[in-house]
Amino acid sequence: MDRIDARAKVTGAAKYASDHNLPAMVYGHMVTSTIGNGRIVSMDLSAARAAGGVIEIYTPGNRPAFRGTLPPPLAPVFAEARHPLADSEIHYYGQIVAMVVAETIEQARDAAALIKVTYTALPPKSSFEDAKQNPADPPVTGLPLGQPIKKPQDVDIETALAASQVRVEETYDIPPRHHNMMEPHAAVAAWQNGKLTIYSGTQGPAAHALELATVLGVQPADVHVISPYVGGAFGGKAFTWAPALLAAAAALALARPVKVVTSREQLFTVTGHRAASSQTFGLGTHRDGRLNAIKHHTTSQSIVEDPGYRTTPKYYLAPNVDIRLMVTPDMNLPTATIMRAPGDEAGSFALESAMDELAVRLGMDPIELRMKNYLESTLIEAKPYSSKHLDACYRVGAERFGWSRRSTQPAAVTDGDWQVGLGMSTAILDSGRASTTVRVTFRPNGTATVGCATSDAGTGMWTIMAMTGARALEVPVDRIRPALGDSGLPVAGNNDIYGAVGSAATSTVTPAILVAAKEAIGKLVEHATTAAGSPLVGAGDVRYDGGRLVGAGTSVGFGELLTLTRTAEVGAQGTSAPLDESHAYASYAAHFCEVRVNRWTGDPRLGRFTTVVDAGAILNAKTARNQITGGVLFGLAAAMFEEGKVEGATGRISNANLADYLLPVNADTTEIDVHFLDHPDTRLSPTGARGIGELGTVGAAAAFANAVYNATGKRIRTLPITPDKLLA
Repeated sequence: MDRIDARAKVTGAAKYASDHNLPAMVYGHMVTSTIGNGRIVSMDLSAARAAGGVIEIYTPGNRPAFRGTLPPPLAPVFAEARHPLADSEIHYYGQIVAMVVAETIEQARDAAALIKVTYTALPPKSSFEDAKQNPADPPVTGLPLGQPIKKPQDVDIETALAASQVRVEETYDIPPRHHNMMEPHAAVAAWQNGKLTIYSGTQGPAAHALELATVLGVQPADVHVISPYVGGAFGGKAFTWAPALLAAAAALALARPVKVVTSREQLFTVTGHRAASSQTFGLGTHRDGRLNAIKHHTTSQSIVEDPGYRTTPKYYLAPNVDIRLMVTPDMNLPTATIMRAPGDEAGSFALESAMDELAVRLGMDPIELRMKNYLESTLIEAKPYSSKHLDACYRVGAERFGWSRRSTQPAAVTDGDWQVGLGMSTAILDSGRASTTVRVTFRPNGTATVGCATSDAGTGMWTIMAMTGARALEVPVDRIRPALGDSGLPVAGNNDIYGAVGSAATSTVTPAILVAAKEAIGKLVEHATTAAGSPLVGAGDVRYDGGRLVGAGTSVGFGELLTLTRTAEVGAQGTSAPLDESHAYASYAAHFCEVRVNRWTGDPRLGRFTTVVDAGAILNAKTARNQITGGVLFGLAAAMFEEGKVEGATGRISNANLADYLLPVNADTTEIDVHFLDHPDTRLSPTGARGIGELGTVGAAAAFANAVYNATGKRIRTLPITPDKLLA
């Protein structure tokens, strides 16, 4: 079915965070540093203070009160733990150094331009290429990220590789990437009677409320986050960043509502990004293609982007494995955070490119090589997979795409001025779910509300909640009113407060809807037999049937029942059972890509793309296909365009705008063939659904790169794949 929120979005009726305007509201405009390392010596605010409409200017010497730090374990690692305006030290170019609050946004922006900052500048450590030459062990955070993985524990990976009959060892580099969601980070904050209400785009309203409360020094119950619509996130809105903190703190200090909207350029520095990574992959096999050794050593700016931990252990079988991460500490770069399929996207590019190189070295079909090393259980813990049909993805995808027509000889197929090549790759993404709470409520007008403090970051949660509620209550979907994007709605506990992250929202929320619906039906039946005015009072055997209460020869709809009994609502909460940890859970896909490369200009173009997906039950094929298509384009953007360019001398991101930071548009793509196997995974959840929001992006860049090699004979190991690299 169509998204139920679609009409509101395309007509402008949907109100995003910055669309809210409150009485007496004022506007904050952030000022950012123009050096990458050093210290603020002085700030001349005189002209700015004299400008019209200016109410206050916050600086490191006059900062709003922050009384706590982001709560562990995730937020301090995945967001900027340092408070905005904490001190005069400059850690990266584009760091917030001031915020002007004025009566209008124009007055705030114009006054901000009048602030004169004097710095003592030091050479920034901003070149990842230089820093990766001297990496360090990752910090200990209490999270599994960054920890070395070996199989067996005493493996000497270099010896195992040397003993292999066929070997490949190469390095694959990926530059920084930036979320660039349509809706920038924004917040409108207002206090009343010591309680904060904040309109803020977030992937997890309950987590956002907890983080704001902790930093501001108030109780979580005194923070109300409202975020029904989110204009894209990709992980960038999973945690709390400076714009929301500054808006909330300034609103408290000024006793007026404050709106803060991040500019597009500021979005590149103050709200996180995907860290650069450099991965060395060594693969050793027997002559028949069976893997003997896997070496995956990564250097990254941050443990957030740990491709070895997230990727390699779940792909292929090998007796000798060595996975480790090193980091480039204390760099003068903005904070790294999670971005769609963190670690998995980068790791899949390196692993699946290396597997393609190994297939070439062996003279073996890439699918045959993958099947020879097929995993039936996890590589390290040897847990069985709950449900895995990756082999069918390969088979069905090859047939739909016409893989048998692929030339094994690179640069052998041409079409006029275009070299044509085919490539493929595997996509695997861990699946999971949390135990969460949902409330289902029947109302006198014949509708039912299904409510949970999750979020819809564009992934279709509004629609899935409505569809699942309709299924559970046996009523048409237009009688279900989903409620989400509100921290005041039910949430089970700290394990699920992060909402729409990790491709787990659907598998987390839908089982709880089934439990809550059953509980609510029980309450409704009890009400029907006991409430004054009910035609079923005293009936011995009343049952719920398709939205009606039936018993003793009488049938009444639940809306009519509540009207007769003068009852505003009847409902109940339900909490889903915890996940069975005896199995491993993942979603799978096989990507097939055709690339056309102009022999004269080196311009690589997408020709065709087919992906076959095993992601459990597909609850809504239309929105699911949309998610896979978007994910594939997200991965192809990394392959073809996206690159945050950092000036080594200054630390400035030189393409921090949407003219120079390239993203794919309609002209860069084609219709993507998506096919779902639709095998329900009932071990994961009663609805059988697994996550897909990030799956499409995993492996997509590798499929493109492998097709480029097949078209040209040139192996590009540094993304993005641009004409200059193909012409070199």
